[in-house]
Amino acid sequence: MFIQTEATPNPATLKFLPGRPVLGRGSVHYASAEEAVSSPLAQRLFGVAGVTDVFLGDDFVTVTKAGTEEWSVLKSIVMAALMDHFLSGLPVLQDIDGTDMDEDEEFAEEDAGIVQQIKELLDMRVRPAVAQDGGDIVFRGFDKGVVYLKMRGSCAGCPSSTATLKMGIENMLKHYVPEITEVRAVA
Repeated sequence: MFIQTEATPNPATLKFLPGRPVLGRGSVHYASAEEAVSSPLAQRLFGVAGVTDVFLGDDFVTVTKAGTEEWSVLKSIVMAALMDHFLSGLPVLQDIDGTDMDEDEEFAEEDAGIVQQIKELLDMRVRPAVAQDGGDIVFRGFDKGVVYLKMRGSCAGCPSSTATLKMGIENMLKHYVPEITEVRAVA
């Protein structure tokens, strides 16, 4: 098994490409070992000292390290954990379908048409680009012209995520959906 790695815009996060599907579709984010009870893979990765965050995507895994750790040391340990998991035959997830398991979306029923446009734009134009950097962006709400989005994976905590959100995503959404006045990140 050959696992490739890619740098991300977030220096604390590295993208691992195992050369096979991870989830196949959807994404799941774990911010701690306690949250990762449904994923033997994420639990194994949290067993590596210095791993603080795990994001599972279609065909990649992004791992975030503690600020004091060095990728030069941690990278090979994470790769070994990934290889051990995939060779073990254990599932990536247990008892869930691999889709976003975060909190519900919030928007008024009369805004359903606008929300559908926003989601289509995010799915077609934003998520593929964000996934290339090892992350994801999830719609969380729409209220009085403001779109609420959650950045995950390498995008969460990335120094350039605010600029990406404001200069890129906000401008694009406002261009296609004139009802949008602002885009805000939520935790």
